[in-house]
Amino acid sequence: MRNKLLEAEHFSVQFADQWLVDGINFNLDKGETLGIVGESGSGKSLSSLAIMGLLDEQLKAAGKLFFKGRDLLALNAEQHRQLRGTDLAMIFQEPMSALNPSMSCGAQVAEMFYSREKTSRRETRQKVLGLFEKVRLPRAKALYHAYPHQLSGGQKQRVMIAMALAANPSLLIADEPTTALDVSVQQSVLTLLKELQEEFNMGMVFISHDLAVVERVADRILVMRKGKQVEYGAAREVFTRPEHPYTKGLLACRPTAGTNTRRLPLVEDFLKGTGPSLEPITEENRMAQAEKLLTQPALL
Repeated sequence: MRNKLLEAEHFSVQFADQWLVDGINFNLDKGETLGIVGESGSGKSLSSLAIMGLLDEQLKAAGKLFFKGRDLLALNAEQHRQLRGTDLAMIFQEPMSALNPSMSCGAQVAEMFYSREKTSRRETRQKVLGLFEKVRLPRAKALYHAYPHQLSGGQKQRVMIAMALAANPSLLIADEPTTALDVSVQQSVLTLLKELQEEFNMGMVFISHDLAVVERVADRILVMRKGKQVEYGAAREVFTRPEHPYTKGLLACRPTAGTNTRRLPLVEDFLKGTGPSLEPITEENRMAQAEKLLTQPALL
C-alpha cells in the first residue's frame, strides 16, 4: 500500500493576471524523492515556497496541495508556521545568504530546539553537536562557535542540513543545494542527503536544473517549463524513454563520453521537431560510454 506524503492537484500560482505556475500534478510517497527539473523561471522554487507557506502576499495559490491529507493552501499563517517547525523543512540554494552572519553556526541551529522545547543550554549544545557529527562537519566543537564567513561553502551547506534535521521533518525540500559547490563537494553532499533520507525515512523534494544531479537522487521526476508541467513519471522511465520534446532536448544537450559532433543539439531543435532521434539509454550504453572515456588518450 502506498503511503502518500505530498500530492498536488492542478496546483497553480498567479501574480496579477499571469500564471507563474499553471496546473501541475504530482505525488510523493514517504521515503521517496521527487526531482523537479527545469530552467530558471520555470516555477520550481515557487512551488517549493508554496509548500512551505512562504509565498509572497502578492502571489495567489490555487488548486490543491495535500500534505499528509491536509490541504496546505487552506492553512492560515500560524498553522503553516507550526508545520515548518515540525514536519516541513527546507534547505535553501545559497547558504551564505540563508544563514545569519551575526550569529555563530551553533547558536543558529540551537534556535531550532529552543523554539520547540524547553531544554537547558548544555542539553541543546549536545544535540547540536550530535547533528554536526551526523552531517559530518569536521571539528564540530570548534565550528559550533564559528561564524558563517569562517566556513567553506560545503561546511555552510552542512550547517543548513543540520538545521533542517533539527525539526525531525517528514518532508525535506532541497532547493538547488549543490549549485554553488564544486563537483567533489557536490557529490559528498548528495551522498549525505540520501543517507540521511534513508535513516530518517523522510520524503524529499529535490529541485535542480542539473539533470545529472537529479538522476542520482530522484525516484520520480517532474519536468517544468515556463510554469507548466511537461513530463512526470518514474525517474528511470523519464531518463531512458522521455516523451516530451523539451525533456528530450534537455537530455540530448548533455555531452557524453562518446559525443563527437560539430554542434551540440539545442532544446529549441527538439521543440521545433528538428532534433536528432534519441536511442533508449540503457545500462549497457552507460558502461560503454564510461569505458570509451577511460580508453581515450589524454589530451595534452
